[in-house]
Amino acid sequence: MLHIGRNLDSEEDVYINANKSRAVLICGKRGSGKSYTMGVLVEELFKTRKAIILIIDPMGIYHTMSLPNVEQERQVWEWGANPEGLPVKVLVPGDPVHRYGGERIVAEMERRGVRFEQLKLNPSDVSPEGWCDSFQLNINEPMGIAITKAVIKCQQKYGRDFFISQIIERIEFDTRASDTTKDALINRLEMAMTWDMFENSAYREVWETLDPNTINILDLSTLDSGRYGRRPLVVSVLCRDLFVKRSIARRKEELGLEAEMPKVWLFIDEAHQFIPSGKSSLSKEVLIQWVKEGRQPGLSLVVASQQPSAIDVEVLSQCDVILSHALTTAEDKVALNRLTKDYMAGELKTYINKIARTGQAVLVDDDTENTSMVQIKPRKSKPGGSEF
Repeated sequence: MLHIGRNLDSEEDVYINANKSRAVLICGKRGSGKSYTMGVLVEELFKTRKAIILIIDPMGIYHTMSLPNVEQERQVWEWGANPEGLPVKVLVPGDPVHRYGGERIVAEMERRGVRFEQLKLNPSDVSPEGWCDSFQLNINEPMGIAITKAVIKCQQKYGRDFFISQIIERIEFDTRASDTTKDALINRLEMAMTWDMFENSAYREVWETLDPNTINILDLSTLDSGRYGRRPLVVSVLCRDLFVKRSIARRKEELGLEAEMPKVWLFIDEAHQFIPSGKSSLSKEVLIQWVKEGRQPGLSLVVASQQPSAIDVEVLSQCDVILSHALTTAEDKVALNRLTKDYMAGELKTYINKIARTGQAVLVDDDTENTSMVQIKPRKSKPGGSEF
């Protein structure tokens, strides 16, 4: 059970059941405490040591969890705990020194308890459609057709052990593509090699970079954003790999066999960047699959956003826990109000309008069929950002 705070009416402790897979929505306007609340869930889940924790961090704010929350020391004590830094591992797509802007920055973060590891994707894990989307190519036009053919031929010839150099080679041997098309594609692929995000010599299981005994943070803050940028590409490849590997692990567990991979709790801040409403993105399809089909293999999802109306409704409708801080825009209130449950005494927007200050939230939990006003407890580890 995850202790998240106290009921504002009864002053009883409030918990969320984490003994099964869950889908959680955390929302609220800027400064209302949504990222802080996500940190509370991470801290509580980490105490259980029952799952891999992975935070998708597009803002670069969660590495501070390695430090104790001394700024709120008194509040933490009042809740019967002590400020405490947690083991943090930051996964960086590329060289951390290059991404963060110098050795001094990386050294100081390491001094504060942050452990770094480079995350590199296997080119063979990127689908033909993924390559087209990464370069914003139409799969039915010459460049899209050529790269699709090249990737498929590499899959047929090499299985999963091929790299960007092999894709370039297949494009060069394509007798039906024009020289202009080939040159344009090769330029793009050579540019992708400079991103320092792809393996170039040996296939590596991506999920093996995750440590079940620490808080894994995928820091995407140094990558370009956008629905077809490198951020959703990394999320797409990593989540597809986790979904497949965890599904295999679940089959082994059902047969009484040892499974190498634990269950996974995936936390995504600014989730509208990855599962946008009414738009496509590189990561959207796999995340919708995750929330719809991931419960049986043990995949939980926590999404946070200041714009719930900007998150795809297929994800919102699957959430069995809602934690809403204050919202101001009518559009966001309408989107959230659609999630009103039959067991609630009134519409969800009625509860949201009762929120009086930062740190308070409405909790809707399908597991208990209960709605309550909650004061979120203080974090033991140092929060990043500017919520408090």
